[in-house]
Amino acid sequence: MRTLLVTGPGGSGRSTVAAATALGAAREGHKVLLLTADPADALASGGAGGPAVRLLDPAARFREEVLALQAHAAPALDLLGAAPLDDDELTPLPGSAHLAYLTALRDAARGDWDLLVADLPPLRDAIALLALPEQLRRYLRRLLPPERRAARALRPVLAQLAGVPVPADGLYEAAARRDAELAAVQDLVGAPGTSVRLVVEPGPAAADALRAARAGLALHRLALDPVVANRVLPAASPDPWLAALAAQQQAHLKELGEDGAPAAHEVPHLGRDPRTADDLALLGPLAPADAPAPAPRWPVEDRRGTDGVLVWRIPLPGAAKPDLGLVRRGDELVLTVGPFRRAVPLPSALRRCTVAGAALHDGELRVRFAPDPGLWPRTP
Repeated sequence: MRTLLVTGPGGSGRSTVAAATALGAAREGHKVLLLTADPADALASGGAGGPAVRLLDPAARFREEVLALQAHAAPALDLLGAAPLDDDELTPLPGSAHLAYLTALRDAARGDWDLLVADLPPLRDAIALLALPEQLRRYLRRLLPPERRAARALRPVLAQLAGVPVPADGLYEAAARRDAELAAVQDLVGAPGTSVRLVVEPGPAAADALRAARAGLALHRLALDPVVANRVLPAASPDPWLAALAAQQQAHLKELGEDGAPAAHEVPHLGRDPRTADDLALLGPLAPADAPAPAPRWPVEDRRGTDGVLVWRIPLPGAAKPDLGLVRRGDELVLTVGPFRRAVPLPSALRRCTVAGAALHDGELRVRFAPDPGLWPRTP
């Protein structure tokens, strides 16, 4: 399955571009699913000849999750004298939309689709959403290590000997189910057929937003499609005011191609907001390539013979030195790029080394590791 994750700064028209992409691919005969939280775009792209549409309802999903958790914990809540919550009194909490998206992506991964188009939240929230499955699985492994389940037959004995309560089987089983669900989403996001499409409206803030986004997406090793420049005005206009705006847009379009990025795909301004399937069709061909560019590689370069170190080369296009942070924690490297952070497991060879320094060169972070004599195998 080809998966296209569409995002961009707020107001850039990412939902419209996602709907137009799904509609165009469906009219070409592909089996397409569009995930969106925008009712207008869902209505415009759906119908005969259009894609299947799943309209996300984060509030309903939040109520469903809370009521399910309440039912599961009913015996313990009854002992505490808790008053159960009713469906009509539940309102979504911050972050509930992310959980709704994760559930929708998990369900979509089980379907038989040629193309999945996911209309994600605005840029920064979208990157946080795509990073969430890996982060939550890491938390689960730390708080409820899977290997502890192997000793479940001994837990009653250990509880009596130690005199302290031991987590029940149900807790580990629930954690295992949640881990499997998160793994399905993580596999979808990291699959070879998945890429992220960034939608921007050419303007002063677009280039800065894209630099930060490229660095954040590269941190999570997500493949990128060419940027979509939305609402592009005609280059030639007899109206001086429109001609000046078009000239400004063209100057900003050149900035979008900096840092070695491919040229942006331009989508014309219709002079109105697209509201119907015919309007979406006027935005032009937006179907993604059959296979996206591969996700960035993070190779380890062996320079022991010349410099006595191994170098981990991490592509971070758009990153700036003041925004970078690096901390070694056990067998992980915690990387920070602006507002984005990721704990990355070290390759096996680097776990037997100490960090000897790091530098950013031409959009690539190079972390130097010196072999630890006490851990590195000795050779004649």
